[in-house]
Amino acid sequence: MCAAAFCTHRLTLVTGHYGTGKTEFAVNLALALAAEGQAVTLADLDIVNPYFRSRERRPELQQAGVRLISSSQACSDADVPALPAELLGVFQDRSRRGVLDIGGDPVGARVLARFRPQLLNEDYQLLYVLNANRPEVRTMESAISYLRGIETVTGLTCSGIVNNTHLCGETTAADVRKGAALAEAVSAATGIGIVCHTARQDLAPLLSDLPETVFPIQIYMKKPWE
Repeated sequence: MCAAAFCTHRLTLVTGHYGTGKTEFAVNLALALAAEGQAVTLADLDIVNPYFRSRERRPELQQAGVRLISSSQACSDADVPALPAELLGVFQDRSRRGVLDIGGDPVGARVLARFRPQLLNEDYQLLYVLNANRPEVRTMESAISYLRGIETVTGLTCSGIVNNTHLCGETTAADVRKGAALAEAVSAATGIGIVCHTARQDLAPLLSDLPETVFPIQIYMKKPWE
């Protein structure tokens, strides 16, 4: 699946509840765009209690030609509550696509509020990553409440939903379909379209009947003990 087909904006802002797999999605999206010959910058801006960090995959990203901007360049295990100066380059260099991995709650999403004036002058999309297996957002009401909270904090409007429902290595096609049903309900209630459903590459062929795009992904983000 060509990532550029469902990700047409120059900047893609990836947000959602922690544990939904938004960092996994951001890394896979950046790598897919790079594989399609596009110049890509991935900004790791998850600076509030991040569990998985895209900067942990720096070797793979650099080998693919993805430029990585991180909140902590010197120490990969540190969580530094400050934004890197290189972030301005994402807005200034319009020859590159940008994927911004944002904090997993409204507090973390405040980093976007700081750049709202620049973003409003940019071609961007704000994607809400949804995982129906996360207790905090597994109902339509709670998922919408969380989404609206992020919009309120950032002053930006969400333009797409990504169904990234998973149970890590135990994920089945049924899990993805459960997430698809939740994403459909949230979409119907909010008018926000479903951008794609993610699935491991071995599961993607089993989901070809879904009406929206199925984005096959690899699992790059590993737990500390893996």
